[in-house]
Amino acid sequence: MNKPFYFSLSKRLPQSGKGLGKGGKRHGRSGIIHTPHGDIFTPAFIPVATQAAIKGVLSDKMEELGAQVLLSNAFHLHERPGEEVIEAMGGLGKFMNWSRPTYTDSGGFQVLSLGSGFKKILAMDVSGLSKGDIVAETRERRAFVDEDGVDFKSPLNGAKDRFSAEISIGIQHKIGADVIFAFDELTTLVDPRSYQEESLERTFRWAKRCVAEHERLSSQRGGKPYQALFGVLQGANYEDLRRKAALQISSLNVDGFGIGGALEKKILGQICAWVADELPEDKPRHILGIAAVDDVFAGVENGGDTFDCVLPARCGRNGAIYTHSGRYNVTRAAFLYDARPLEEGCRCYACTHYSRSYVRHLLRCKEMDGSTLATIHNEYFFVHLLDDIRASIEGGYFDEFKESALRRFYNS
Repeated sequence: MNKPFYFSLSKRLPQSGKGLGKGGKRHGRSGIIHTPHGDIFTPAFIPVATQAAIKGVLSDKMEELGAQVLLSNAFHLHERPGEEVIEAMGGLGKFMNWSRPTYTDSGGFQVLSLGSGFKKILAMDVSGLSKGDIVAETRERRAFVDEDGVDFKSPLNGAKDRFSAEISIGIQHKIGADVIFAFDELTTLVDPRSYQEESLERTFRWAKRCVAEHERLSSQRGGKPYQALFGVLQGANYEDLRRKAALQISSLNVDGFGIGGALEKKILGQICAWVADELPEDKPRHILGIAAVDDVFAGVENGGDTFDCVLPARCGRNGAIYTHSGRYNVTRAAFLYDARPLEEGCRCYACTHYSRSYVRHLLRCKEMDGSTLATIHNEYFFVHLLDDIRASIEGGYFDEFKESALRRFYNS
């Protein structure tokens, strides 16, 4: 096959009739996403290099720990250094010394985080909560949505900026990632259904404009590598809206799909199954912003191919260490004299060279090396968790692996 970007299926999960899709179907699968900068073996975890970097970790270390692909944030790269700079430097991969595939998101998350002052972590359980309970302390509104796009007030210097479907695609084309996302409006679980419906239709209208602009700019790329465009599916917790979004976006000329927006943790797998029921099987599905261990298993089992999240790095910088036996905080006094690695048996750079005692010391002294070592370990954990899940699908033991992994991680 000579296409510059395509998905090939390797193996499906066996059908038991107890899945969450139509007729009890299970959509879980392994496969390969073929890109101009190499193949991505799925299911796969994608570390988030927001500013074209994993905080405190060089690109060669990310490659060494096994990362296949990195995702950067188009909104933040637009603010600094600017997409023109990255284009002049040869594109995102060359700019960050990363030869493997790259993704960029569209700025859609900033529509929410800057628009309503929401915290960086999107609430996945809002039982008994109102907007006032889940917004950040600084509630200044910095994004204003209209039919054409969004006016932003820069969180860096207060300058006004404008994003639209066409502007977002233009920025992402100059940044030059292998996979780019259509510009969408991200809602929350506390927004009423009426607004979810309104936003869904607006996101579809924006997606059509994104496709048109992507096709126009792609025709002008000359010898530059092909960029794949993923459409984003919204719809919150509503089955009819999720299915509608899947049908709408799959009717467009897109190369893959992002499952995004507000979703409740307890039905994450069900939401993935709803959209997978309606999506073509020959295109990849990316689940945006998911990294909890149980959520990853639910997403994979119900059709997710790739996952991204900032949590492994953010948690690491704050001393939270992921292990196969659960998560713990290494800055506690209990680890002052602990000569063991962050996780016994782990083969990451941090665990093969340093002790819990040393990492604890660095983090408590706010030495940058502490954040680096904790981040390396956490990213390694998630990258290899998805590698192990992929192996279990291809080896025919996914169900047994899922049960043992979740029991061990959650100590249940």
